[in-house]
Amino acid sequence: MVARLSDNLSVRHPWPVVQILSDNQGVPDQSAFASLSVEPVSIVDRVADELRRALFDGELEPGTALREVALAASLGVSRSTVREALGTLVADGLVDRIPNKGTVVHALTAEGISDICRARLVLESAGINTWPTAPEADRDGVRDAVAQFDRLASRRTPAQDLTAAHLEIHRSITALTGSPRLIALAETLYAEIRLALAHLDRVRGNVREQAHSHGDLLGLLENGRIADASAALVQHLAGAEESLLESVRQP
Repeated sequence: MVARLSDNLSVRHPWPVVQILSDNQGVPDQSAFASLSVEPVSIVDRVADELRRALFDGELEPGTALREVALAASLGVSRSTVREALGTLVADGLVDRIPNKGTVVHALTAEGISDICRARLVLESAGINTWPTAPEADRDGVRDAVAQFDRLASRRTPAQDLTAAHLEIHRSITALTGSPRLIALAETLYAEIRLALAHLDRVRGNVREQAHSHGDLLGLLENGRIADASAALVQHLAGAEESLLESVRQP
């Protein structure tokens, strides 16, 4: 259930405000706070974040109509705020605006899933094959992504963060190609599939197994077993495709 927000949010500091005066002037010495910073968060951002959480936690299923009036009432914000927040989610590829029908949670078709998985295989296979000649910094990107996913999988982590870490492994594999265009294409594919992947990970409940699987793939690369790594990637993506297809076929 999406949490209720207030239109009149303010930043509350859990610590007292300390004012340091200079010796010569009765004004605050700002240099003492040079290392401090805070990022302003608008009510639109708060609404968008809450809707993202509900999407990745499965509270709003694919195909669900997102009614602005109902959401505004539930969240305690204005309809214009909801509309702007939904626009952010449209840009993220999480929801779709359909002419004369409104906004709905993005839903993949079986054909779309198969096409995305075919495209992923081409891109990520290219990355796997480039591992021996890829810059060390790019290979470190894969290592770091695998390690981060393993850390998050070992503790209670929001679904959105787990999915992002999971897909970062695959993005880093594509990045081994060194091609900005291929990386951009991969990110487009991942944006389209991440909600379905989050749903799948919740249903399967095997995040630790997934972490070990990606660790094994990295181990093959580190040992120079490129052909075996390519075969493991094919098997991994085929399994993901099969599971995703099963999830969209369920009534």
